Amino acid sequence: MRRRMRSRWTAAAAVVMAGVLSLSACGGGGDQAAQPTQGGGDAKKQVEVFSWWTGPGEADGLQAMRKIFEERNPSYTFFDAAVAGGSGDKAKALLQSKLQADTPPDTFQGHAGAELQGYIKAGDLEELNFLYDELKLKDAFPAQLVDQISVQGKIYSVPVNIHRSNVLWFNPAVLKEAGVAGAPKTLEEFVAALEKVKAKGKVPLSIGSEWTVTHLMESVLLGSLGTDAYNALFKPGADWNSPQVTKALEQFKTIMSYAGDPQDDWQPAAKQVADGEAAFNVMGDWAYGYFHNPPEGGLGKKSKTDFDWAPAPGTEGTYLWLSDSFTLPKGAKNRDGAVAWLKVAASKEGQDAFNPKKGSIPARKDADQSLYTDYLADALKDWSSNKLAGSVQHGVAVNQPWLASINEAVGLFIGTKDVAALQKALADAAQANAQ
Repeated sequence: MRRRMRSRWTAAAAVVMAGVLSLSACGGGGDQAAQPTQGGGDAKKQVEVFSWWTGPGEADGLQAMRKIFEERNPSYTFFDAAVAGGSGDKAKALLQSKLQADTPPDTFQGHAGAELQGYIKAGDLEELNFLYDELKLKDAFPAQLVDQISVQGKIYSVPVNIHRSNVLWFNPAVLKEAGVAGAPKTLEEFVAALEKVKAKGKVPLSIGSEWTVTHLMESVLLGSLGTDAYNALFKPGADWNSPQVTKALEQFKTIMSYAGDPQDDWQPAAKQVADGEAAFNVMGDWAYGYFHNPPEGGLGKKSKTDFDWAPAPGTEGTYLWLSDSFTLPKGAKNRDGAVAWLKVAASKEGQDAFNPKKGSIPARKDADQSLYTDYLADALKDWSSNKLAGSVQHGVAVNQPWLASINEAVGLFIGTKDVAALQKALADAAQANAQ
């Protein structure tokens, strides 16, 4: 067994393994119970694709890419190893156990940016420069994206999309009933709108499981601090104890005081907005696919009527971004099949099949823009013109150990509502993990 340098988030992964192992058996597709085909004769070789795309919209996008993959590669069959759970926390825990046991999937999903650092340092990933050269991907992807997924000139993942984290989803009818004239642009306007909705007896702000609260917090930090000060928080020597951060976290506490009962994950929280039970939800733009897609894969809701969107309060002009990508693990059973999958994930055809269903925009610069309408047209426009800030919860701004510490601090805050303790924990996490 090859020697790895393991970061301390391995221990945290072990804690949740008992609950995850049962998920790995059922995952998100219909073929999880199948066993990989053994070689021999004309039997198709299975390619194990590990992700956390099991919900409506995201699963539809994955299946669209799967169809292209199997059409292009008749000697391979797709093995959907998806593990349920928004943001991938459960999937990452199971993945870590597989990597430690030297039984990696053939390819796995990971957020581009700091999230991949642990895998790279542990020696878990093959570099993909050969594929970028063969497919001319440095020309196809924006330079800033290539920079984010490069380490000392080496590239370790293939991005399939760009997502926006800082989206405020709202129900126009609920706002109208409460006397709120459109989406609030500032945090102060947001609090005032939440109060008006509360007075009408509706849920002002829907939330999901714990990770969705960290997701909300990053947008509040950005909306309060501004782009430059937010980005500075993730650089060495950042001052997480500043009065400006204190103010932002106090605003976060106030906003959280209007939250409804936590839902199991982001989808049921978003559904509260679409169904008119709640006014607002701060969630990434993958929610668009869930809202918009037909009932067999989403809610079948009508945009601008059943739901609407705006930048999260205070963040207009900034794209709080993340990117889903796929990797090539060392020791993969079917390396050639994994490379074939990566080629589909990197392709114009693959990304144009995946992203409209997922509710994201393509990582490629040459995608068919006519496919991206409604919310996605707004996203394409903003991506090309906005300032950029990296998501915390979704792996751009912080690595895995740092995120684990942030989520622990947020989890404690949900119970205590103690801003001072939250700020200290965030400052300690930054000091321990900033590079």
